[in-house]
Amino acid sequence: MKISLRKILPALLLLLIVIPALGQELDLASFEKRITVKKLDNGLTLLVMQRPEAPVFSFYTIVDAGSAQDPLGATGLAHMFEHMAFKGTTGIGTTDWPAEKAALEKVEETYAAYRAERYKTVGRDENKVKQLEQAWKQAIAQAQQYVIPNQFDEILESNGGRGVNAFTNWDETAYHYSLPANRVQLWAYLESERFLHPVMREFYRERDVVIEERRMRTDSQPIGRLVEQFLGGSFSTYPYHRPTIGYFSDLTYFSASDAKTFFDQYYVPSNMVVAIVGDVKPAEVVPLAEKYFGRLPTRPKPGPVHTSEPPQNSERQVVLHETAQPFYLEGYHRPDYRDPDDAVYDAITDLMSNGRTSRLFRALVRDQKIAAEAEGFSGFPGTKYEHLFAFDAVPLPGRTPEEMRKAIHQEIERLKTTDVSDEELKMVKTRAKANLIRGLANNPGLAFQLAIYQLRYGDWRELFGSVERIDKVSKEDIRRVANKTFLPTNRTVGIIETIPGSPNPQGGKEQ
Repeated sequence: MKISLRKILPALLLLLIVIPALGQELDLASFEKRITVKKLDNGLTLLVMQRPEAPVFSFYTIVDAGSAQDPLGATGLAHMFEHMAFKGTTGIGTTDWPAEKAALEKVEETYAAYRAERYKTVGRDENKVKQLEQAWKQAIAQAQQYVIPNQFDEILESNGGRGVNAFTNWDETAYHYSLPANRVQLWAYLESERFLHPVMREFYRERDVVIEERRMRTDSQPIGRLVEQFLGGSFSTYPYHRPTIGYFSDLTYFSASDAKTFFDQYYVPSNMVVAIVGDVKPAEVVPLAEKYFGRLPTRPKPGPVHTSEPPQNSERQVVLHETAQPFYLEGYHRPDYRDPDDAVYDAITDLMSNGRTSRLFRALVRDQKIAAEAEGFSGFPGTKYEHLFAFDAVPLPGRTPEEMRKAIHQEIERLKTTDVSDEELKMVKTRAKANLIRGLANNPGLAFQLAIYQLRYGDWRELFGSVERIDKVSKEDIRRVANKTFLPTNRTVGIIETIPGSPNPQGGKEQ
């Protein structure tokens, strides 16, 4: 992750200003006294932290399912259900649920018939396809008459809800917002209700929104196309090669019924963690959680991904020829977040990319003046499974991706052959502490970190352990890990080459 100097300086100042203000709040023992962890009978894990500085609270619900869990042939389903979770429930977003339910069943029935005929490889009747498509669209229009658009969001906003949002990545799906402290019961009801009684309302309309999102962010963006093909080249078996947004052919194929099947498999209490932080009392929140979240039916926790990525024995390369800014990207396979050297990779990320004093900025941007920006970072595209440590650079006008490659490799060789300085290593460890402080400085940030560490490690205390692990990283560790990871045979390269004579987005024409 790239962090600019203007972000580093406030973080370092926090070490001097925020710590005295927080007092013992940053002490693990103090956190242990203020955090309650409750595992409900159905398997859902709840964390509650009382923080009465302001009469508000924030929460994160994290589901241990992302695009890595998308079924083959239905990529994008995890992201698609995230959209559905805001469409309301059997009691919210509808004028007449029994009538709407029957209408939605008709939508699925007509879509199944249309899809079956449309995707026939032999004997497809084009006139029948058109008739079935028309029947499906008529069924959608019939179901739409019962919809109250955006009612779920409007209820939250009318009760002071802020930051209502969600995200899906390769590893997980998360839902979050903030509310006044006197709306805890409303939160418990709404947040549990949308996972107890989800409705695939306006599914195909929302699917069109996602298709357009793919066109804008991937198909129409050279770097988006490069990253998708780069990940496809990097991972031959691991699900990290699947785009979170989904492949276009899958987006035009899967159904609301497919989304409900995905929900039933992965949105189970034992696969979810909820963390709430703010002006709330555990003695009140826990009974409310048991009352409302306890309604979610107990189902088996889905199993992990068992596929192993075979060792990469030769360099792979993806080259796009575009009328666009040139770009250079390369990645090296590394183990998942549970690896004993995970903190060493975090330290290398900081060394290579953290601000204007980082090695890549100084070498490529400041000194050689060949790049507009350059970075090296771990955790691409996720961390739950074996992933990549990646480097990228944007050449300045007149410079080439090949120059980026050579300059980056020079810095990699420095890591492999020469110890980092005492001052560099000290700053890495200082910034790790500063980043922890910044993450604890507000309710949403703390709720997310508590939830994700509880989900990944089974214990939120590992949040503090992450800083301790970086503090133990030595110069020898950095050199050792660099030598075992940054090997040509372990490398995948992605390049955007500007087509000669095309307009250069930074001015002039490529010669």
